[in-house]
Amino acid sequence: MRELAEKADVSVGQISQIERGHVVPTLVLFWKLCKVLNVPLNYFFEEDKAEHENIIVRKNKRKQIHFPHSNVVYHLLSPHDKGNLDFLLIEIEPGEIHNPELVTHGGEECGIVQKGQLTVLLGDKSYKLKEGDSIQFHSSIPHRFKNEGKEKSVSIWAMTKDKFKQD
Repeated sequence: MRELAEKADVSVGQISQIERGHVVPTLVLFWKLCKVLNVPLNYFFEEDKAEHENIIVRKNKRKQIHFPHSNVVYHLLSPHDKGNLDFLLIEIEPGEIHNPELVTHGGEECGIVQKGQLTVLLGDKSYKLKEGDSIQFHSSIPHRFKNEGKEKSVSIWAMTKDKFKQD
């Protein structure tokens, strides 16, 4: 636990609280923990063992992650642990998120805005995407998504699962 806390740059107490379910990590801390543990994002989505062998994800059976102090909800669109991609629907309510830190990980991602608008902060650049616009980039570039619009942003993303492998 001490090693994980040190590598993720958090306290042992915070790791302990997360482990016991007393605290839900922020989005940025969640990404850091995945990276340190060398596990993909979908590793922490709850899994229904009976549904595990299926190749279809029904709309009402999607796994979700919602972070505290955040206006972001991730929906897993691909079956848990299937294939080499994570396929996600990301909903972002209007307004600034609590933690403005950019995230990095290995691999690539690409996304398309289905509804509203989305600002993609990528390194020192900012890209404003509208409905129907898409983007692709290497995930090793520090990045973050923001919704600076007045309605919910809905986008679909594909990310390589090997994004957390250590080189």
